[in-house]
Amino acid sequence: MDNYVGIGGLILLALDIWAIVSIISSRSSTGAKVLWTLLVLVLPLVGFIIWLLAGPRSSRS
Repeated sequence: MDNYVGIGGLILLALDIWAIVSIISSRSSTGAKVLWTLLVLVLPLVGFIIWLLAGPRSSRS
């Protein structure tokens, strides 16, 4: 059972890193980038879900 928790944590970490890279590379203002990054860091799962639904998109698209 502990292995599944560890794998879930690693997946969440990878998704949070992807979200933060996407936030930093977006065209949003610096203040918005800081707030979104803090949200993802302070509330990893909830912050990621909120970012996925309403956050800034990267400029690479």
